[in-house]
Amino acid sequence: MKSLKKFLIFIVLVILIGAVAFLLFEKMKTEEIGVNTSSVEELNEKIEEKVEEPKEKVDIIDVNSKSRPYAIMINNTPVAVKVQTGLNKAYMVYELPTEGNTSRMLALYKDAPNDLTIGTIRSARHNFIDYALESDAIFIHYGWSHYAEDQEKAGVINYINGLFDKPFWRENPEKLASEHTAYTSIEKLKGTIQDKGYRTTSENKAILNYNVEDVDLSEKEDVIKAEAIKIPYDARENITSFVYDSEAKMYNRNEAGKPCIDYKTKEQVNTKNIIVQKVDYKVCSDNYYWDLNTIGSGEGYYITNGYAVPITWKKTARKEQTKYFYKDGTEIEVSDGRTYIELQTTKQKLTIE
Repeated sequence: MKSLKKFLIFIVLVILIGAVAFLLFEKMKTEEIGVNTSSVEELNEKIEEKVEEPKEKVDIIDVNSKSRPYAIMINNTPVAVKVQTGLNKAYMVYELPTEGNTSRMLALYKDAPNDLTIGTIRSARHNFIDYALESDAIFIHYGWSHYAEDQEKAGVINYINGLFDKPFWRENPEKLASEHTAYTSIEKLKGTIQDKGYRTTSENKAILNYNVEDVDLSEKEDVIKAEAIKIPYDARENITSFVYDSEAKMYNRNEAGKPCIDYKTKEQVNTKNIIVQKVDYKVCSDNYYWDLNTIGSGEGYYITNGYAVPITWKKTARKEQTKYFYKDGTEIEVSDGRTYIELQTTKQKLTIE
């Protein structure tokens, strides 16, 4: 009987020792991550804090967003460059040659902040419609050529025109001619788009293939250094250039040798990527406006992070997206950042140094 009692006491002691050891072990585990077992929610929060999400998405644009972009005509007349604003909030900017050996720009915005001011706004030319259509964008301008007018009135594209529509105002602190003084904002544009009943979503994919990391062109075929790019549009004062800032890894935009500074924010206007697209052209039947051959194929350069490589481009129809290819035929990837697409005629000289 005594042996049985001793055995039972031994079993109880073993169980008690085991229970104490288990509780001590669990306490030690929870203390390692600094939480109390009484709070499961606190435990989960601690674990989540220790896990860093990898960078998987592009910063310059939400490539999964269904929001319809806005394509806005930007004044690039030399006298009005100093009052440009909002370009650094665009995810992509086209610059096209226009009559008189000048240029104008088309800035694209997607999911931009409501309080963003953009300007100054100029009149439309029909070739700019081609690039608004590529992104299924709403085309925004103040005035138009008769070629653009005919096409827009025929229903080619949804548009907002300052001659008739309300989301514009004028500012003229620099005492410029009135055509250089029109501005708009994302908030005002949204109101007009709602009034017009325009579709606000789109299934179109982004024009460019973005890489979440910087694209390194240094080992590509026929690569050249690209720290200074000069893109003249032949008018004496209409010379676009970009200078590479190696610390920021951005290209600062200049016009006629002077830095382009945002009139509202006082920031240097800049870009991560530059695509130069060479096109042929002819003068329209009125012997004044230019007609660029935007459909077809041609050559150009892709420039990023201090290097440039020759590329080709192809566009099969007006609404189809332009595609850009390396010399080996693979489609280019662009660095995560704003892109300027500079159309230049085959007769205009490009300098990359």
